[in-house]
Amino acid sequence: MQKGKIIILNGVSSSGKTTLAKKLQERVSEAFFVITGDDYMEMLGRSKYVDISDEAYMQFYMAECHTAKALSDIEMNLIMDSLFLKDEKVGLKDWVELLHDYPVLFVHVICPLEELRRREKERGDRDIGQGENQLTKLDPQDTYDITVDTHTNTSEECADKIIEMLISPEKFSAFKMLWSQRTE
Repeated sequence: MQKGKIIILNGVSSSGKTTLAKKLQERVSEAFFVITGDDYMEMLGRSKYVDISDEAYMQFYMAECHTAKALSDIEMNLIMDSLFLKDEKVGLKDWVELLHDYPVLFVHVICPLEELRRREKERGDRDIGQGENQLTKLDPQDTYDITVDTHTNTSEECADKIIEMLISPEKFSAFKMLWSQRTE
């Protein structure tokens, strides 16, 4: 059975991942589910989020990864926006372990620091400086299938660059490369 494609958008807060995920879903010719990190936080209830134990948080975070695997296993395509940070108890290493043999297109979503700051102020639901603080902690820093800049390019242009890559899922290599680096 063929696996559904998984597009993972990784970038710091306010880099444009959710906007891009929705634009991708709108423009792609195949059916894709969109699940954002914020969707998972809302399922838990934002006010409860700060009170959960580390163990519950790890289980909750892995639910995202297992959702991607389960949908792909039944030939459903998925776009996920994520934020992988170094030194997290559950993070990119766990996703790579579970999904390295899946058709994962790993996308780095970026924009300039000044734009991050502007977006944080405009949104009003983020701590100012949150994205900036995450920049050096982003995991990985350099291993992606494609990088898109949501400031230099419109969300449509970024989506179209990603869609071009969907033609050849056998060429998705970032997760395979990250897996091989772990097992060397």
